Amino acid sequence: MSVDNGSNGLLIVLSGPSGVGKGTVRDELFRVNDNIIYSVSITTRQPRKGETDGKDYFFSSKNNFFKMIENNELLEWAEVYGNYYGTPRQFVEKNLENGKDVILELDIQGALQVQDSFPEGVFIFLLPPSISELKERIKRRGTEAKEDLDKRLGAAKEEIYIAREYHYVIVNKEVNSSASTINSIIQAEKCKFNRYGEELIKEVIKK
Repeated sequence: MSVDNGSNGLLIVLSGPSGVGKGTVRDELFRVNDNIIYSVSITTRQPRKGETDGKDYFFSSKNNFFKMIENNELLEWAEVYGNYYGTPRQFVEKNLENGKDVILELDIQGALQVQDSFPEGVFIFLLPPSISELKERIKRRGTEAKEDLDKRLGAAKEEIYIAREYHYVIVNKEVNSSASTINSIIQAEKCKFNRYGEELIKEVIKK
């Protein structure tokens, strides 16, 4: 369910350390709120087997990507292992104008870039119940060597301190509860006077 206050949607930015469960919480949020769409990123890397252009990523040449940077067509971008990733501004703004809430799942670097260019967004940081629990979650994935695990945990501690830059923090103890909390935040944000109050008053007076 969603509250239909105002014509424009909300931009929601979700961050958190690797292994905290961002993707799982995001998927549950989609299940309980059908007005949210996931922002498709653009990348210069080659498509992997089974990936579809426009669904998984917008696949781009580096020249085109650099032109988008020059033309301020990206809300944020970063280089990762020689490939470039970014968030197309047009995709986000078009869906917001159509009343859709758009969620971005970004690392801290990307989120802080979006804060600069889109301060009216809603920034949510997902915390693990504890560092030891985060360690166990990453270990259960079975994808990290010990040295990589230690690096990820060290990075997670640094990232958690930067959570102070976000509007909301949620401890992800249980997926359904975390998704429900995010959904409640979205509904509350849509009831803020400084977002939609004047517009709603005008609509009510017309009727």
